[in-house]
Formats: sequence, C-alpha cells, structure tokens
Amino acid sequence: MPAVREAVVDGLFYPAAPAALRAQVAGYLGRVDAADGHARAPKLLIVPHAGYEYCGAVAAQAYARLRGRAHGLRRVVLLGPAHRVPLEGLAAPCAEAFDTPLGRIALDAAALADLDALPQVRRSDAAHEREHSIEVQLPFLQSLLGGGFTLVPLVVGRAGAEEVAQVLERLWGGDETLVVISSDLSHYHGYEQARALDRATAGRILALDAGLGPDEACGAAAINGALLAARRHGLAPRLLDLRNSGDTAGDRLRVVGYGAIVFEEPAQ
Repeated sequence: MPAVREAVVDGLFYPAAPAALRAQVAGYLGRVDAADGHARAPKLLIVPHAGYEYCGAVAAQAYARLRGRAHGLRRVVLLGPAHRVPLEGLAAPCAEAFDTPLGRIALDAAALADLDALPQVRRSDAAHEREHSIEVQLPFLQSLLGGGFTLVPLVVGRAGAEEVAQVLERLWGGDETLVVISSDLSHYHGYEQARALDRATAGRILALDAGLGPDEACGAAAINGALLAARRHGLAPRLLDLRNSGDTAGDRLRVVGYGAIVFEEPAQ
C-alpha cells in the first residue's frame, strides 16, 4: 500500500462528508460569472486557505477560471506556507498520495525526486502532516480536474525568493502544469486598516514586486518566488477578488485578508 497523507482539517475547514463538500465547492464555483473572454487557462493562481465559509467564495473566483479549460492540465504544483512546523527552505513529502473526502491524489514521484538535488528542498512528512494551507486547495482542484492530475505539494518555510523560483523553474513545464500559491493576506487588523493594507499588497503583486514580507501575506516567501518566475516567463497578473473575513463570515474587529489573483500568458 502507498504511504498516504490523510486529510486532517476535513470537518473543520471544509465538510468531511463527500456529498456536502462537493455541493459546497460547486456552490462557490456556480456563483462566479461564467463569462470570461480569456481563452486560455491561467498558468498560476494565488488563492487563500482559510475555512471555506470565510474564503471559499474568494478562492472560487480564481479556480473558476479553470472551468471548461482544464483539459490537458495533468499536474498541479502547489505551494503553501508552513503554519505548524518550523522549517528552513521547502519541504516535500515522503508520502506517495494525499487523501481528501473526494478521493486520493497521486503525487508526481519523478518531479519530487528531481527536487531532491536542490539544497533548499528536504523531505519531511512532519511538515505536511498537520498543514492546512495545502489541504484546503485540494477539493477545489479535484472538483474541477477530476482524478486526472498528479500533485507536487511543497510546504514553504524560511526561503528566499530566488530559492523558491529555482524550485518553480524545475517544475514549470508547459500547459500541462498549473502552479497554485496558497496564501492569505493581512492578519488580525481592524476592517478598514486591513482593506488598505491588502489593497497595497495586491498592488505590489500586480506590479510583480517580489519583496513582500510575512506581515503582508503569510505565504510571502512562496509568492515572492512565484513573482520572480512569473516575471521571467512574461505572465500577466489579474486581480479577481479582494476581500476579508469581515466581508464573508466574521466580525470586523480582527480580520484576515483574502485575494484571488490569476497569472496568464499575455494576449498575442
């Protein structure tokens, strides 16, 4: 039997029952306007990773751009910040598959083995075991891509933008590969202050400014590396949604910011 990383935040961040989970994801995606004049699927997404009641509608704005365009997407490279385990560099799992209530996702063993040669990448199931930033993205991907993709999940700790970009370059591939960066924005400010901070952060991301700090986005290290890669590959970012927990399911005293940003090949 393959070594499997089991779901750990089902029933907490999203429903544990498969039917309820499918219905909730479909509901978020169904509320996104299907009209979008961009013909190609995006290459890179930045999406939030809180509980679905807080950020699911925001994440769906980015994921919906894969709807009807996912044919040919066979691999997802998914980077999320380390919340549970102190980590230098990036951690790849030793596991061979990740489980969610919607089924099992095989990992791209060859791609992960290729990363073993990089000094900033280590193998650590402990870094993945309790980490929600990767897990909460998987039901959206399964709902849109079915079971026809493999996963390259990486937890990002203290790492420079160039270190992350080097990893992404090894995994970049072509139209068969989608890159997803899991990150929330500002944390625990008042509503109006958070809106101002997140607008500024979104502006820096749209300008491909790879100097974000962890106070601006918990996934800043992963975002910075992705922005370097996006700049080198000529991708054009597009902001789809920018809200916080005070807009969705929480009070407005101490909020968490969420953004949905897609990066696409420029129009010819």
